[in-house]
Amino acid sequence: MEQAHGRTSRNRSEISGDAADVVQAGRVYGDVHFHGGDRAPVDTPQQLPGNVRSFVNRVAETGDLDAVLEDADPPGVVVITGTAGVGKTSLAVHWAHRVRHRFPQGQLYVNLRGYDPGEPVTAGEVLDRFLRALGVPAGSIPAEPEDRAALYRSRLADQRMLVLLDNAGSVGQVRPLLPGTSECLVIVTSRSRLSGLVVRNGARRVDLGVLTADESAELLRELTASYRAADDQAELLELARLCARLPLALRIAAERAASRPLMSLADLISDLRDESSLWDALTAEDDEESDAVRTVFAWSYRALPQDAARLFRRLGLHPGPEFGTDAAAALLDGSTAQAKRLLDVLVGAHLIDQRAPGRYQLHDLLRAYAADQALHEESEQHRWLAVRRVLGWYARSAGSALGVIFPHARRPEFAPGDRIAFDDRTRALEWYEAERVNLVAVVRAAAEHGAHETSWRLAALLRNAHANRNDFDDWFTTARIGLASAEQIGDRYGAAELHESLGKAHLQCRGLADSERHHRAALEIRRELDDRPGLLASINALGLVALRARDLTEARARFERCADLAWQAGDVGWQALAACNLGEVRCELGDIPAAAAQLNTALRRYRERGDRAREGNALFLLSRAQRESGDAPAAHSTISEALALAAEFGNRMWEAYWLTELARVQRALGTPGEALSSYQRSLVLQQQLGDRSREAMALHGIGETYRELGRFGDAADFHRRAAAIHRELGDDWQLAAAADGLAAAAAAGGESERAVDSWREAAGCLRAFEDPVAMAMRERVSRRIRDHSAQA
Repeated sequence: MEQAHGRTSRNRSEISGDAADVVQAGRVYGDVHFHGGDRAPVDTPQQLPGNVRSFVNRVAETGDLDAVLEDADPPGVVVITGTAGVGKTSLAVHWAHRVRHRFPQGQLYVNLRGYDPGEPVTAGEVLDRFLRALGVPAGSIPAEPEDRAALYRSRLADQRMLVLLDNAGSVGQVRPLLPGTSECLVIVTSRSRLSGLVVRNGARRVDLGVLTADESAELLRELTASYRAADDQAELLELARLCARLPLALRIAAERAASRPLMSLADLISDLRDESSLWDALTAEDDEESDAVRTVFAWSYRALPQDAARLFRRLGLHPGPEFGTDAAAALLDGSTAQAKRLLDVLVGAHLIDQRAPGRYQLHDLLRAYAADQALHEESEQHRWLAVRRVLGWYARSAGSALGVIFPHARRPEFAPGDRIAFDDRTRALEWYEAERVNLVAVVRAAAEHGAHETSWRLAALLRNAHANRNDFDDWFTTARIGLASAEQIGDRYGAAELHESLGKAHLQCRGLADSERHHRAALEIRRELDDRPGLLASINALGLVALRARDLTEARARFERCADLAWQAGDVGWQALAACNLGEVRCELGDIPAAAAQLNTALRRYRERGDRAREGNALFLLSRAQRESGDAPAAHSTISEALALAAEFGNRMWEAYWLTELARVQRALGTPGEALSSYQRSLVLQQQLGDRSREAMALHGIGETYRELGRFGDAADFHRRAAAIHRELGDDWQLAAAADGLAAAAAAGGESERAVDSWREAAGCLRAFEDPVAMAMRERVSRRIRDHSAQA
């Protein structure tokens, strides 16, 4: 032990700043240096919609909400319930703005669309959006909803945030979105009473009824005072009665009145009564509030100019919940300028809401009403033509955007037509982010309307975007719909593309068996079609599956076959990718000179093509080869170049993983303090990204560094934590390495019995692997067991 302490002392001169604190922190896993003290700064989320114009009354309900914050034991969850159109969202947003200063870490907002005509938003989708807002890179959000929820709760721990979950349809939508801390406040609006949240989660319920007659008249007067100040109170009360005293209907009626200042309120009321009589004759519903709302909708709709009315009802055919001016123009079959003018008319009539410059949405009741009008007033052919135009516009514009974002990726083509043309990557990314939800809806709508070719082509096109962002929910949804569409029309090429997409999605979220099944299906089809580019993709993909399973013989054979085909085709891109993958396999096999040669070839070809994204991975792997061949200075230069690329692309997933290689190089250079700092940064990033496997790799590296420093107890703690994660994930290869490290630390600390137990676990894990590196490790572990068994 004297020698161990002496070694630590000798290395302290190399350790400064935070890295020195890391060494001092020792066994305190969870200390600021290892668990969030180095979080990258993120903008405070400010997602609340704009405050409500002319919000009046609701004094009692606002008081109930205020009381929640003053409660000695605040509930953490408030549910605002009431019928459709009663003003739940308005109250929630208005009150949230009043108390936002009490939540300095910001506000999160989502419309769960629990009552929309389309698909409601799932909890997994919301967690994806919220994690992005909380600073987690989109490409690194966990695949499983449970893992997302755990990461979400972790990011909100000790934070004071306000979370507004609007239009919840069920408890199941809400419960995964509840933070695990009492410091946050969650406001939920719903037409349902959500009793489960009250019973199990201690939520406080605020029931929202219709406005009183006087409150309704006050709201009408507030909204129209600048245009018609002389309206009689009795007439305002009658107008309120016809609107069933529902705020949504009252605001539309007020806008109609304000837009006709010279028309007496009595005449407007007469029109509304006539509309009500007509509606009563057309409906058998015994629901006064619903009838009143629909009556006001019809009253306002029939007052629209003909072209504005046409656009309004066609907006009911839009596949997604929100839309831009260009999509509206496609539905209208008109120009963007014409669409903008008509959208302004609809906003002025309170029939649509403008959410941001050029972005609009409909209340779910208005969306259903618009769709109903389209069904009754447009022929089936006109409806189909409008839907086909907007689906095609989205597909072609997505092709344009993703072609700029991923210039070297394979992508399907679409028939010529109107689209947005992008020549700037930033603008293309912004467009994709704004339309991401709609693009999923377009794939689904295309399949439902029989536009199966558009469905599968768009689903295949979105593969690269989903892979780059780990958008697993959207990825699996679109790929499965696209595959069904391709099979529906017997398009074998399309089916292969979607099998490949599903194979990649499963591989990326570690489902190796399902990944292999889909890639083999794609390979079989591509052989039938003699699709040479497709064959390259499928063979390479099966090589990656084998590599992740550490079947290195199979992986090498697949990548060599891919390389042969790439040379025959003269495809430089595939030549580079095959060389890079072969380099990784040869690193794993311990054939370092051959690995370095392959990786240098890949790097040269990537640079010839200007493929800087893939260049970074080649540099990362080349650094490993250089380090393992003993050239640590060259490895340091190479991995530094890779990390510079990660910074250039703003890709924290690359940075987090490549930092572990930098740390290994720093250990090889004899600077363990710098290595600890790099491992620390990697660990914090991996915790933020939710990648538990790579988090465990960073923990293992910290353990190795402590062992080199003679801090054997500290080393054992970190190896033990790494082993626990790999054991939970079922990763035998990484578990073997962590268990071996734990055994070495225990043995060095004089705990031979514990060392033997860990080496036996490592030996058991290694039985599944037959490659030279695994066999050498198995032989070494067996010797350690024999040598230390007598001491134990």
